[in-house]
Amino acid sequence: MKSVIFHLVVFLGAALVVVPLSIRLGFGAVLGYLLAGVLIGPAVLKLVSNVDAILHFSELGIVLMMFVIGLEMHVGRLWAMRRTIFGYGGMQMVLCAGLLTAIFLLFGSRWQIALTAGLALALSSTAMAVSELQQRGQLSTPAGEAAFGILLFQDLAAIPLIALMPLLSPLELGGSAAQNWFATGKAFAMLAAVVVVGRVALRRGLGIVSRTGAPEIFTAFALLWVIGVALLFHSVHLSASLGAFLAGVLLADSGYQQRVEADIAPFKGLLLGLFFIAIGMSIDFNVLAHDTRRVLIVVAAVVGIKAAALWLLARRFDVPREQRAYFALLLSQGGEFAFVVMSSALAVRVVEPRASAIVTLAVVLSMITTPLLLLPFRRLLPAPSTVAGATIGQNGTAQVSPPDSPDAPR
Repeated sequence: MKSVIFHLVVFLGAALVVVPLSIRLGFGAVLGYLLAGVLIGPAVLKLVSNVDAILHFSELGIVLMMFVIGLEMHVGRLWAMRRTIFGYGGMQMVLCAGLLTAIFLLFGSRWQIALTAGLALALSSTAMAVSELQQRGQLSTPAGEAAFGILLFQDLAAIPLIALMPLLSPLELGGSAAQNWFATGKAFAMLAAVVVVGRVALRRGLGIVSRTGAPEIFTAFALLWVIGVALLFHSVHLSASLGAFLAGVLLADSGYQQRVEADIAPFKGLLLGLFFIAIGMSIDFNVLAHDTRRVLIVVAAVVGIKAAALWLLARRFDVPREQRAYFALLLSQGGEFAFVVMSSALAVRVVEPRASAIVTLAVVLSMITTPLLLLPFRRLLPAPSTVAGATIGQNGTAQVSPPDSPDAPR
């Protein structure tokens, strides 16, 4: 108990000191959380050491963030975005993975390592990009919708990527490969089951819980719904954040979305901040010290190639000229699922531990570059957008219009 309270004090203290300073200097909250993690982590003050446990727990922040975004969507709007999700997402994945694989091949990597690293690094950070879009009120802009569609596609694509790893292994893992593809089929069957069964169960459950008249029970039901669906997706190796997003979409037409969003928001903000702190803590300075040149080359290659590829694609994605640089840099970092893909590749010996450590560290460092690179382009953004009756301001707060307000949705 004492250890838990101590860690809680450390996290809150670091956030309260570093994050406001980062915002005041113009770097934004995300970079502040990352630097707070570096400060209290094993590399500097050593106040917290069990980074993996904290990282897993803090992923609830991403889950709740995606759930809240799902609440602002409707099935009809999601269907209308199918071209964005599969068309834009597929083009981004193929181009970025192809270019990154080619770079690794040029540096003499085996084709299996080059392909694995290229595919893993083509994935971008949902937490980083969506948090930035929410804070700037840009989710409903052309750049925001294109970025969000690409991120949803990446969440879906990560599962076949994991299933592909045994096929690239030098070991005889035919049975394992077949099991992975069977697991992929099971994962998409789960997706369909949640959509069909969950829609009916959710409406009945909401009706029963709302009649109790106990606000805390309603909040408990909302948390159970989102975490339960996320856990179901995680159990079949689908992205938990994708499950949370779908849970929000299914709840969006229920009439309770604003009430649920108000209940969930405090948990989301704190846990998402904790996630970025944990990412900062996970920087392995030993790997950075021993392989500085390789790590920095990989970081530069990832950020540079992805930004260039996305800038070229931005015109095809109907992103306005003034938003293209912002859009390209927004998705230029590596993503959380790269950790999963690389650990799966390491387990079946597709990559060596050293290569895995370099790629993983490059992902973390690329996340730090994003808020810095976006600084000059934020002033070119359009005014904050209004979604589902909630105006998202420049500081990331949502101001919900009352029902009788002229700005309220009709």
